[in-house]
Amino acid sequence: MRFTPRLLRLALNLWPPFIGAGVRIRTISPDWRYVRVELRHGLTNTGFHGTHFGGSLYAMTDPFPALQLIHLLGPDYFVWDRAARIEFLKPGRGRVHAESRVDEAQVAHLKAAAADGTKQLPEYAIEVVDASGETVARVHRTVYVRLRAELRPSPADGDPA
Repeated sequence: MRFTPRLLRLALNLWPPFIGAGVRIRTISPDWRYVRVELRHGLTNTGFHGTHFGGSLYAMTDPFPALQLIHLLGPDYFVWDRAARIEFLKPGRGRVHAESRVDEAQVAHLKAAAADGTKQLPEYAIEVVDASGETVARVHRTVYVRLRAELRPSPADGDPA
């Protein structure tokens, strides 16, 4: 089943891990290129020092680049989260937000690079920003993209597969 952006936003806002972490998806653009997620500071996501729990900051960026690419590349491609890491830059307090963007040039580049069947590992840096506009954390997400096996070019006779 292919979700519309509106339906996916509603479903994810009811997803227990996001509810527990305090994550709210505010916007998924109709063309899938932009997602805005917010995290309110509350009892369920406060760490030992009274700031945002790092796991909640990390979770608020998951799984958006991969979900965006699934819809932007279409059913001819396998798209998976491959890796992620987070840099904590300052204590997070209050409401924070993150935005994930994928532009047409990135999609065109991935399609061209994956046309021969090789895997692509694009990385997306998503900043978590507080109400004053300061970056609290930066999450680097690596996504696996590959043309489905049945659509890959066949190796030439005599060439190793």
